Order: sequence, then structure tokens, then C-alpha cells
Amino acid sequence: MKKILFIGAFFAFHWAVSQQKSSIKIVESKKIELTSELSKDKVDLYNQAFMKFVAALKSSDKGKIKMLVSDKIAYYMSDDIISKLSGGISFERKMEVYKSGYQKLYENETYPIIQYKYADDQQDPPRDMINVIFENDGKILGVKSEYAE
Repeated sequence: MKKILFIGAFFAFHWAVSQQKSSIKIVESKKIELTSELSKDKVDLYNQAFMKFVAALKSSDKGKIKMLVSDKIAYYMSDDIISKLSGGISFERKMEVYKSGYQKLYENETYPIIQYKYADDQQDPPRDMINVIFENDGKILGVKSEYAE
């Protein structure tokens, strides 16, 4: 009888442990806070670099894309990432600068950022935006498309 109770307790313990819920942490994405607007010549420099990047994405020119992005991320630019970036940008719609400024990233470094909107989007704030983070030399450090539901 002791063996049966022991085996029953053993299985009950394993069943109880396997039924515990894992804690799920929900992180709410926060809006991008821009500080101090970029100068007109900086916006022009970064805008030209981004338009070259969009043209390279449209033509799927991996070599040109790697030249236009930061050395920090060039190693990670695979065909899969390029296709995901291409899917997040509408090449048929004209883009224009919505806002510009500086953003502090996780390593407490501040980088220039430009928020683009599509010219045909008249909502304020725009429904669809593309956030592009640059290095000071004009190379692209990150691109994020935001679409409202």
C-alpha cells in the first residue's frame, strides 16, 4: 500500500508542476520621442541616402544595400531581411519627411532619425509611417514601418 501511495504522490507532484502557468510579460511599445529637430542640410543628406536605399531595395541590389547601411548591421542583411524590408515599404506611393530629430537608443547613444509619411496620407498623425535611424555619416542604422490598424 505504501508503494501505491508513493507512486500516486510522485505522479501527482509531476502533474501539479507541469500545470503551472508561465508568467507572460507584456511590453507596451512606446511612441518614439524625438528631441531637437535636425538641420535642413542634415535632413537633405539623410533623405538622399534613404531614397538611394529605397531604390536599391526596389531593385533588390544586395551589394548597394550593404553599402548604404551601417557596418553594425551590414553583416545581418540577408535576402530574407531584404524581402521583409521591401514588403514594409510601398514603392508606388511617394514618401515625404514628416518629422526629424534625435533619438536615444538602448546603448544611450543618440542618433538622427527621420519619420517619413506617404504624401497621400492626410491624417494627423499619419496612418502609415516609416522611421529611419541614421548614423551621423548618413548610413542607415535601422528602418521600421508602422501601420495603423
